[in-house]
Amino acid sequence: MSSFERLMDLEGEQSPSWRPTATLEALRFRARCLRAVREFFHARDVLEVETPIASPCGTVDLWIDSFEVRSQLRRDSLWLQTSPEFHMKRLLAAGSGPIWQISRVFRDEGRGRWHNNEFSMLEWYRPAWTLRDLCAEVEDLVRTLSPGLPAARWMSFREAFAERAGVDPFTDPISRIREAVEESCAVVPSLGDIDRDGWLDLLMVSRVEPGLGEHEPVFLWGYPPSRAALARLGYDGETPVALRAELYWKGVELTNAYDELIDPAEQGVRFQEEHRARLAMSKPTPPIDHSLVEALRHGMPQGAGVALGFDRLVALAFGADAISQVIAFPEG
Repeated sequence: MSSFERLMDLEGEQSPSWRPTATLEALRFRARCLRAVREFFHARDVLEVETPIASPCGTVDLWIDSFEVRSQLRRDSLWLQTSPEFHMKRLLAAGSGPIWQISRVFRDEGRGRWHNNEFSMLEWYRPAWTLRDLCAEVEDLVRTLSPGLPAARWMSFREAFAERAGVDPFTDPISRIREAVEESCAVVPSLGDIDRDGWLDLLMVSRVEPGLGEHEPVFLWGYPPSRAALARLGYDGETPVALRAELYWKGVELTNAYDELIDPAEQGVRFQEEHRARLAMSKPTPPIDHSLVEALRHGMPQGAGVALGFDRLVALAFGADAISQVIAFPEG
């Protein structure tokens, strides 16, 4: 071996950054999971679809930030999808029937054990189904990849905050919610005029989410109406709530499911409110997707839809403690 070859070997040992972060065993497991998902939906006669990754419009959700890319030819911006939701709903309005896909999505947020800027999302829609119907199917799919999964527990947003943080998220004053945050955080960040939702988010992260679903999966449902996103509104007893549910397993949020909003006027109002809120916070603000509103006006069937973090599910089913262990190159 030449001196140059020995030097290259030595540098390779010292700087292994070219290597994938996932083992071949993990990547083979991931491939088996992907095959199992396709077989799952094929057996249930759900159509696999593909939708664009880049679009002239994007989400204006206040809590989700998009990547903007410039087109030199068009002289304008495109936005990388944070979810295939809008295009899939346009397919539903066109009469597609039940549909699913696994797509690459992009969110401009911090990296962590369970976060990556680019990740794989499994999303599907079931016309005429209720939220409970769909969540039962979610359970079936998760159990397909992780046999022996215990039956999931349903817990309301109110129950979770009362049980794990000692507050009523709907009726307690902001001062009580802030007090609960201060009890659980050594240092409370200076957040200026943070609103009720902001304090509830801090309490969710510090007290409610950690360990949620540790012994059995938990469907958390009945969020405040201000967090409805694209879900319909309903009631938990006499309390108005958003008809959405998130599945937690081993403290990790896996899914976000909606009883889908199909009212075009209401959807248009929400888009405008979210657009103004992003502008007020000086956040990058993609154009509103008016095509979705038009699709709803044409007539999207009532039903339920869900987005599932595929990387997270594979990691938990594999026994990994971070999604980087089941993604070949999380840094891109």
